[in-house]
Amino acid sequence: MEFGGRAVVVTGAAGHLGHAVANAFAERGADLVLVDVERAALAQRFGNETAQRVFVAADLCVQHDANTVAEAALARFGRIDVLCNIAGGFRMGETVHATSDATWQFLFDVNARTVLNMARAIVPAMLAGGGGRIVNVAAFAAQKAAANIGAYSASKSVVVRLTEAMAAELREHGINVNCVLPTIIDTPANRQAMPDADPARWVAPDDLARIIVFLASPAARAIHGAAIPVTGLV
Repeated sequence: MEFGGRAVVVTGAAGHLGHAVANAFAERGADLVLVDVERAALAQRFGNETAQRVFVAADLCVQHDANTVAEAALARFGRIDVLCNIAGGFRMGETVHATSDATWQFLFDVNARTVLNMARAIVPAMLAGGGGRIVNVAAFAAQKAAANIGAYSASKSVVVRLTEAMAAELREHGINVNCVLPTIIDTPANRQAMPDADPARWVAPDDLARIIVFLASPAARAIHGAAIPVTGLV
């Protein structure tokens, strides 16, 4: 699973999972286009740009910004081989009947619209280049909702359906589209929010990153439209 000479776009790269995914590809020689809302956050997380690493500040809820990501990747590396849609968000606590418009809009924007906007921006370049790999991050909760996370579960279910549709549309063009369904990811924010839980049973970012790298590799060329549960030790 080497990626030398391959250009990989990672959204949400300044986050803990995005950082792990970017590092996993970097270790395998990939050229990286690292995307987050603020360039300063990327610089703080990764240091300086290099010949193999470019930063792009973008609000992926805005189509124009998503388009600038594709433009930057093509301008720097001349190709886009892999798109990892890591950007996303989580909110819980509201029952369905009490879900606010703000919560609903936020979750559908950050979880689903970002995937749609990046598909619009990146897929034409992959088609022109003869193929590619797209890996989306949905959630285990996309399969079955629990109380007080209805909007979140619904937004992540959209990611799964978009993954399936894109896989059906693009497989004959040499583009594989799949997604992962993690349970709780071991991040500082989750540890703070759930101090009494056992994070050893959660999904380690590095473990999830290795699965994402596999799905982006030629070893996964026969996998299309899969939604792969990643549950840690739970």
